[in-house]
Amino acid sequence: MERRTFLALLGTTACAELARRIGLQTAPDSPKADVTIHISPVEMEVARRRIIKTTGYNGSAPGPVLRLREGQPVTVDVFNETKVPELVHWHGLFIPSEVDGSEEEGTPPVPPGGVRRYSFVPRPSGTRWYHSHIHAGRDMKRATYTGQFGFLYIEPKKEPGQYDAEIFLALHGWDPYLSSQGDEGNLEVTYPVYSINSHALGSGDPVRVKEGQKVLFRILNASATEQHRIALPGHKFKIISLDGNAVPVSREVDVVEMGPAERVDAVVVMNQPGVWILGEANDQVRSAGLGVVVAYANHSEAPQWTAPANTPWDYTIFGRQGETPEPAGGVVPLGFRKKFAGNRWVDHWTINGKSFPKTDPIRVRAHDRYRLRFDNQSDEAHPVHLHRHTFELTRFAGKATKGVMKDVIVVPARKQVEVDFTADNPGPTLFHCHQQLHMDYGFMTMVQYEG
Repeated sequence: MERRTFLALLGTTACAELARRIGLQTAPDSPKADVTIHISPVEMEVARRRIIKTTGYNGSAPGPVLRLREGQPVTVDVFNETKVPELVHWHGLFIPSEVDGSEEEGTPPVPPGGVRRYSFVPRPSGTRWYHSHIHAGRDMKRATYTGQFGFLYIEPKKEPGQYDAEIFLALHGWDPYLSSQGDEGNLEVTYPVYSINSHALGSGDPVRVKEGQKVLFRILNASATEQHRIALPGHKFKIISLDGNAVPVSREVDVVEMGPAERVDAVVVMNQPGVWILGEANDQVRSAGLGVVVAYANHSEAPQWTAPANTPWDYTIFGRQGETPEPAGGVVPLGFRKKFAGNRWVDHWTINGKSFPKTDPIRVRAHDRYRLRFDNQSDEAHPVHLHRHTFELTRFAGKATKGVMKDVIVVPARKQVEVDFTADNPGPTLFHCHQQLHMDYGFMTMVQYEG
């Protein structure tokens, strides 16, 4: 609905009820919002003489860290100062479809030059994020290719605070373009420069720490398309949360591996004084900027990097052992396949043989529990995301587990993964691959509540 039409109808009972029901209003006629977001062009120097022109939030990329209180109602005014419609998705929250930030679910876009108000109760607590949820296709200057992302931390009602410092790190690639890959010459996304937060490795200020500190790193892979492996030589990451959800078994690892949209909370004990590089294990990607210097107090030597061991990432080590009985709702098989679209073209993707919007919906009944069986029949890993719900990992590449709760899971190439979820948030719900190119070319379907 256009802003002009909406304002003309504001006095009617029908429109007042619509605004109340969907929690989405034009801002000027309402009390001041708790949070204001401006979507606008951003120009930033990620490295010396490397200027990035993109779209961001409140004049920066990433946008500001938003800290909200669990269970405390909030209003957010979003001003779209660009020439195209936009949406802000509140990734990981249990909120109504109409304000979730997905047009497929029924959230109205923010029109060019317009404003919308989102009203919701933020839950659950933990490290979430907010980002654009617009179709990009072959336009590398839209959606998650841009700087339209930021951390959204939902503060729990009781914060244990078992750390001395808190650092937010967002991983991203810039100035993407489509290039020919492989024998078939299909097009994939390539990035010439990367950053952690707004600066490439060697630019910006280092992360400053003190010996003996416990530092909580909240890490977000905000890449539109790429997985990343992150290491901090000489140190171990004690994983305490995945996608904002506390893990049953907290373990130390040398490397954190993340697909697009995944978040990891890890505590690092600073017990190796010096100056280090926290960054991507892949030398080419790290050299292109995906890293940040970590400097201990009273140390100013050249930053050090040591390649980590090539150990596989395993979600199940953070879970409990044992089989989970099949839920009452049954098993929903979902097969993922690539559909060759032609030489020097973008591959299309299917779920059970169909591409969105022709995919069959996942039909559920409220309050029932279901098992989604992801069967990746392709040679690429897929970070799949279920909106408005959290799921429990029950089997990963043949290994049973319990208790690991997530909203994004990377399904490895030629492997199967099973997750259980309870249909406890009625309304149209989107399921998709969080690799932007895959999502745009068919890798989506809807969860449809019935009865």
